[in-house]
Amino acid sequence: MAKNKFYVVWNGRQVGVFSTWDSCKMQIEGFKGAQYKSFPDRQSAEAAFTAGYATCQKTTDNGQQSSFKSYESLPENQRPIGQSIAVDAACSGNPGKMEFQGVFVETNTNLFKSPVYEQGTNNIGEFLAIVYCLAWQKKNKLSYPIYSDSVNAQKWVREGICKTKIVENDKNKALFDVIRWAEKWLQTNSFRVPIYKWKTEVWGEIPADFGRK
Repeated sequence: MAKNKFYVVWNGRQVGVFSTWDSCKMQIEGFKGAQYKSFPDRQSAEAAFTAGYATCQKTTDNGQQSSFKSYESLPENQRPIGQSIAVDAACSGNPGKMEFQGVFVETNTNLFKSPVYEQGTNNIGEFLAIVYCLAWQKKNKLSYPIYSDSVNAQKWVREGICKTKIVENDKNKALFDVIRWAEKWLQTNSFRVPIYKWKTEVWGEIPADFGRK
């Protein structure tokens, strides 16, 4: 069940984190230059308030403002679920430097981002992104559906194992430690939320995309 959203006001009559839209609206309606944004939970709202407005405006690696909402022109029943989390990975080389992140779909808000791991692959990153999102939601008592554009990663999560052909070595040991954590988490936790395939061909790039294509 989705939780109530929280609202951050960086520039308004009063600034801070507000638990209802009405209380947020009182601070920004008619206020010139108001800066505000909604977040899926209090933890991410408070972190965003501390980070500042500019930091929370999602940009791609080349500094351009991201635009992932091409699906807004579609009928509502053909759009992705707004109250959901999209996950994705990026890898420079194969294998190469790999990282993953999670983004709240409705607001394009970054919820988490991994360190950069050596000698990873996109498939490993996509797998870890889903498992991390499951664990992150359980820890924060959330239950949002997850979107991933990787069929392989979803299959690996269902089977509870990362079926990579990459061999562990000294350079990628930290990555394999995370893989072992993810597999153990799946084996020892029953918490699950729906995991859906992101329809890239209809909706455009997944909101968690790193913008490196």
